[in-house]
Amino acid sequence: MKKLLLTMLFFGGWAMADKQNISIVIHGGAGTIQRDQLSTEQEQAIKSDLQKALDAGYEVLAKGGDSTQAIISAIKIMEDSPHFNAGKGAVYTKPGKHELDASIMRGNDLQAGAVAGVSYTKNPILAAEQVMLNSPHVMLAGSGADTFSKLKGLEQVENNYFDTEARHKAWQEVDARTKAKDKEQASVDDVLAAEFKFGTVGAVAIDQNGNIAAGTSTGGMTYKAWGRIGDSPVIGAGTYADNRSCGISATGHGEYFIRYAVAHDICARVRYQDKSLQQAADEVIMQELKSGGGAGGVIGMDPAGTPMMVFNTPGMYRGYKTQEESIVAIYGDE
Repeated sequence: MKKLLLTMLFFGGWAMADKQNISIVIHGGAGTIQRDQLSTEQEQAIKSDLQKALDAGYEVLAKGGDSTQAIISAIKIMEDSPHFNAGKGAVYTKPGKHELDASIMRGNDLQAGAVAGVSYTKNPILAAEQVMLNSPHVMLAGSGADTFSKLKGLEQVENNYFDTEARHKAWQEVDARTKAKDKEQASVDDVLAAEFKFGTVGAVAIDQNGNIAAGTSTGGMTYKAWGRIGDSPVIGAGTYADNRSCGISATGHGEYFIRYAVAHDICARVRYQDKSLQQAADEVIMQELKSGGGAGGVIGMDPAGTPMMVFNTPGMYRGYKTQEESIVAIYGDE
C-alpha cells in the first residue's frame, strides 16, 4: 500500500508539473494613442471590451478548450465592438464602403486560413477559420470569400452594418484633403493624420495541450483604394503560429509588416537563433522595422505560455491573461 501511494504521488506530481500553462494575449491596434486623444469614458469602454475579450478567450482555455477556439472567442468580441478597426468599427475605403481582412493559424500543424476584402461577412475571423478547415486553400478574397462564407452558413450583413460615426469622420477628413490637393489617392501622411491609430485586432493563445494559435482581423487602412490588402490576412506577415517557436499577431502599417515578414521573422529568430520571444520581438519591431520607417506592434506567445507585447508607437490597445494575472493597457507608460 505504501509503495502504491508513493507511486501515485510521484506520477501525480509529475503530471501536475508537466501540465501546460494556459494563457492568452490580445491587441486592439497600435499607433499614436495618447491620453489627450481619449476621453475617460472612451478609455473605460475600450478597456472594458479588451477585458471581455480576454475573459472570453481564457474561459475557453480554462474549460479545456483548444487555443483556436479561444482566440476566435476573443477576436469576435473585438470585431463586434465599435472601438476597434475590425468588424463593426471597420474603416471606410475610398469609395466609402468596408472591406475586411482576417487570418488564423494553428501552431501544431501549420494549418492556416485567411480572407481578404470581404464585405458582407459579419465576423471575418470565422470566415478565415472556415477557409482553414473546409477548403484546400489558405486565402480567399473579395466576392469569392463572401460567397464561400455564406455557403458555410456564416452570418451575413449589409455593408452598412460596419458603419460608425467616428470612422466616417476620419474618412471625410482624408477625402477633403485629397480633393483639396486634386490627387487620385490620399498620401500615407494624409491617412495617418486623420487616423491616429491602427485598430487591427488580434489574439494569440496556448492551450492545455501546448498548442499555440494566432489570429488577426482588420478593416484595413482608411481611404484604401483598388482592393488594397495589408498584412493582416498574410500568413508570415501579420499572423504566424508554430508550436516549435511562437505565435504572433501584428498591428500597424501593413505594407512594412509584409516587406519585413514580421510575424515569421520573429518566430524564426526564436527557433533558429535560440532567442527568447521578447528578445526576438524587440529586435524586429524596435530595430529592423523602426529603422525602415515601419510603425506598429506585435503580441505573441512562447511554448511556455509566456505572453509578449512589443510596440514602437506611443500606445497599443493590449492585454493578457494567465493563471497568475490579468492585465489590460492602452498607453506606452502603463
